[in-house]
Amino acid sequence: MTTSRNVLVAVGLAIGLVLLIAAPMALNRYGIYILSMWAVMTIAAIGLNLTLGYAGQVSLAQGAFVGVGAYSAALLTTQGWPLIAALALAVVLCFVLGWLLGYPALRVQHHYLAFVTLAFSTLAYLVFRNEDWLTGGISGITDVPRPTIFGISTDKPAAFFYLCLASLCVVTALTWWLIRSPWGRAFLALRENPIRALSLGVDTRRYILMAFAIGSALGGVSGVLYAPLVEYVDPTPFTLALSLNLLMMVIVGGSGFFFGPFLGALIAVLLPEWLRFTQGLYLIIYALFVMALLVYSPSGILGILDRYLSDRRTRAASAARAAAEPTLTEPAQ
Repeated sequence: MTTSRNVLVAVGLAIGLVLLIAAPMALNRYGIYILSMWAVMTIAAIGLNLTLGYAGQVSLAQGAFVGVGAYSAALLTTQGWPLIAALALAVVLCFVLGWLLGYPALRVQHHYLAFVTLAFSTLAYLVFRNEDWLTGGISGITDVPRPTIFGISTDKPAAFFYLCLASLCVVTALTWWLIRSPWGRAFLALRENPIRALSLGVDTRRYILMAFAIGSALGGVSGVLYAPLVEYVDPTPFTLALSLNLLMMVIVGGSGFFFGPFLGALIAVLLPEWLRFTQGLYLIIYALFVMALLVYSPSGILGILDRYLSDRRTRAASAARAAAEPTLTEPAQ
């Protein structure tokens, strides 16, 4: 059962990757931009899923870390630095800030922790908006260049999409390895029962800090790609709304499911575009869809699939036990 399921997952991933590689050939410039935005937001949502879905720590600050990464890329690349230098700076800076932000999680939980991360998100936005000497204030930073990778320019939309897609594949592979490592099992133990995890020798303090730090670093990676994608960085996109949108991506797709952020980001980025034919009603329809989904399945879309597969396995196991039970009738002589 497990082997066949892994084969199906591998085949599905291969088909999805082929479709993504071929997609720019059938899309216009704006369509490629939307697909690139999906890849960028998925990276940020993967980081939040690691913090929330696997470690069980609520965060409303992921949008702020995307902003830190975006400003790091804008400030360095406009001064002639390569994008890889901005990536290194953003990862280190977001990792350190995420580690520090994790300290309140050692004392408060649930909605109290959400308020702490909300305060950090607000503080970051105020810095982006008011520190003109560093961020350009409300005027922002213009003409953010797109990088040249191994002599290949990514100025064209399709080329930059492939850079975003390659980055998403690398992040996905590293996250897959992390979740299946002892760290990932410690994160799950921390989410399910922190007291029991502590009694079994898991250093819960360290893993809480690591969950925040790694998730925040992935937010920074997303921001580094976001800046050259839009080629202009200002404070407006990095309000609390971005953090809430990323949170919705994780919850709608399925918090704690590996592929939840992919599906959640797909819905959050593409569904509003598909509904634009309704003109002023598309946001209402989108909101009603999300509300109905979460009422029906608080564990998200993948939670519906997981529940269906669990019920199917339970019925199969019950049927097998019934078939194996001995009967009371004696065999005929």
